[in-house]
Amino acid sequence: MGTAPYRLESTWQPDGGPNGRFTFTLFNLSDRQLSSFKLVYTSLTRVIDPKACENATFLRRNANFHEFAPPSGLSLDAGQSWTFTVSGLHRPARHCTDGAKSAYITLADGSHVDVAVSELLLEGRVNEPPPVLLPKGELDLPFALQPWPAEIDVTAGEGFPVVLYPADGSSVDDIRAVSTVLALFHRLFDSSHAPFNLAPSPQGRALRFVTDTGLAKEAYRLEFTTNAITIRYSDSAGRQYALTSLAQLLQGARGTPETFRFPETGTIADQPRYSWRGCHLDVSRQFYPSDDIKRLIDILAWFKLNIFHWHLTDDEAWRLEIKAYPELTTTGVLRGPDEPLLPQLGNGAQPVGGFYSQDDVRDIVSHATSLGVEVIPEIDIPGHSSATLVALPDLTDGQEAPDSYHSVQGYPNNALNPAVPFTYEFLEKVLDEMVELFPSSYLHIGGDEVANGSWLASPLAKKLMEQEGISGTFALQSYFLKRIKDMLTARGRKLAGWNEVSHGGGVAAEGTLLMAWENPQVGIDLARQGYEVVMTPGQAYYLDMVQAEAFQEPGASWAGTVPPAHTYAYEAEGDFPEDLKDRMKGVQACIWSEHYLSRAYFNRLVFPRLPAIAEAAWTPKAKKNWQRFAAIVPLSPKL
Repeated sequence: MGTAPYRLESTWQPDGGPNGRFTFTLFNLSDRQLSSFKLVYTSLTRVIDPKACENATFLRRNANFHEFAPPSGLSLDAGQSWTFTVSGLHRPARHCTDGAKSAYITLADGSHVDVAVSELLLEGRVNEPPPVLLPKGELDLPFALQPWPAEIDVTAGEGFPVVLYPADGSSVDDIRAVSTVLALFHRLFDSSHAPFNLAPSPQGRALRFVTDTGLAKEAYRLEFTTNAITIRYSDSAGRQYALTSLAQLLQGARGTPETFRFPETGTIADQPRYSWRGCHLDVSRQFYPSDDIKRLIDILAWFKLNIFHWHLTDDEAWRLEIKAYPELTTTGVLRGPDEPLLPQLGNGAQPVGGFYSQDDVRDIVSHATSLGVEVIPEIDIPGHSSATLVALPDLTDGQEAPDSYHSVQGYPNNALNPAVPFTYEFLEKVLDEMVELFPSSYLHIGGDEVANGSWLASPLAKKLMEQEGISGTFALQSYFLKRIKDMLTARGRKLAGWNEVSHGGGVAAEGTLLMAWENPQVGIDLARQGYEVVMTPGQAYYLDMVQAEAFQEPGASWAGTVPPAHTYAYEAEGDFPEDLKDRMKGVQACIWSEHYLSRAYFNRLVFPRLPAIAEAAWTPKAKKNWQRFAAIVPLSPKL
C-alpha cells in the first residue's frame, strides 16, 4: 500500500468555544494541485453549531459524518496545506480518540480519495508515558487459575506431568470432553504444548471421572494424588470447567515454572458465584468476521463465562441475514460516500459492509454450544434503527418531518414507529427467523436510548396515542414493547433488554430480564420493580471506556475512567438489599465498538478487564485478590 496523497492533522484547544475547538490542517502530499474539493471526516465529537467554523463552510452532518468545503477558490499546490477551525462542538474532547477517526476528499468529478488521519493532539501538552495499569502482582499460592476457584487446598509439586489422559474405563462422553477442551487449548495457544492426550502416557497422570449428583450443575471437584487426578462433576458444564482448570494449571506450570506449579496432592472445590456470566459484543459499529466471533467465544469459555450477548443491529448496520427482508443486509449494511448509509466511525472513501448469513449463525451457535456458551442475540428496537429504516422506508410515517427528533448519537428519526402497522408485520417475520436460528430462551430487544420526543411529530403516532389514552414517548414505547413481549411469549421466548425497557410503564416483570447499564442504582430499582437483573454498569463493565485520565489514552469517557483495578474491585451486588439479591442473576462485560478500529485497540481495551469481570462473575468476594490476579492474568489469550 502506497503513502496516502493527503493527510489530516488535528489538535484540540480548550478555548475558542463552550466546548473548546478543533484545529484541522489538510496537507496535499500528492504531486497535483488540489482544488474544487470537499473534505469529510468521521468523529464522535460532533459539530452542533454549523456557523462556528473559521476558514471553512460546514455543509452537512449525519451522526459522526461531517462534510466541509474550503473557502471559495482555495487550491492547494503540492506540499501546501489548508487550516480551519471548528468551535461548535457538542462536548469537549477528553482523549486522543475523540478526534477524527477517518477522512476522505470528494473531488470535482465526484470521485473520493482516502485521507490519512493523524492522532488528535492536545495543544500545549506533552504526551506522557502511558500509566502502569497492571502491577507485577504477587502470588499467595503458585497456581495459574482464571478465574480463581472457590476453594483450593493443594500442595505444589516439584515438577509437572507431561500430559493428562483419561484413565482406562473412561466413558466416551468423558473422552470427548477431554478432546473438546484440548481443541479449545490448541485454538487459543497454537504453539504451546498440549495439556491432554487421549492415549495413556508413562510420563503423564491419569484422569478419573466420577459423576457426583451432590454437586451443582456447574460445580466440580478435583482430587489430586501423585499418580492420578479424580474429576467429580454432576453435569457436562462442571466437567468442562474442571478440565479447563487443569489445562490452565498445566500451561502455567510448564510455561512459567519459575512462577507457577502444578498440584501434587490436595483438592480444588469450585463453582460459580453467579449463573449469568456474560460478555456482549457490538458488531454493528464495526464488523467482526465469523472466525473472530468464534475466537472470542473460545476466550469466554477459557474464562468460564457462559453467555455471549451478540449485538447484531444498530443505527450503523443490520448484520443478521433475514430471508424475508434481504434489503437489511444489502442496503442496511453498506456504508460509503455514495451509499444511503453514510460513512461512520472510521469509514473512508471505500464502501464497507459485512453481515452474518444464517449458515454463519448456525455455525457460530453450534461452536458456542459445544463449549457451554449460550448465544443471546440482540436486535436493538425501537431506537437505534437508522439502518433498518434506510433499508425499509415503508416502516416510516411519511407525514412525519424527517428531522423531528435526534438520538443521543445524533441520528435523526431513528426509532421504529409503534403506530405504523408494517412495524409489527416486519418484526413478526424477523422473530420467526431468529427463533429458528437461536435456541436460547432469551431474545434481547434493546429498548435503550429512545430520544424523548420521538414520534411526537408523527400523525399516525398522535392518532394511536389518542386511541390508547397514552401520552409521551415512553408510554408509547411501553405500548410497543408489550406487543413485542407478547410476540416473544407466543414463540416460547423470554424478553431481555436494557434498563430503559422499564420506562413509561415498562413490560410485565415475569419472564423479563433487564441489564442495568446507566449506573449501579438502576439495577436495584429494577429489582424492586420485580425484574430479573444483570449488572453491566458503564462505570465498571463497559470495555470501551478509557483506562486512564491521560489525553493519549484511547476510548470513551462518558462513564468516567475505568482502570482495570476498578473493574476488578467493583462489587455488582453493591447495596442490593438482602431480599432483592435473588433477582440479580449475574454480571456482564460490554464491548461497544465505536473505538475499535484495529485488533490492537481491541486487545488494549478489553484485556485485562474482561478476565477481571470473569473473576467477579465466578470467584467469591472473599477470595478475590487484585495482586494475585495481576500476576496470573498476563497468561490470558487475546483476540
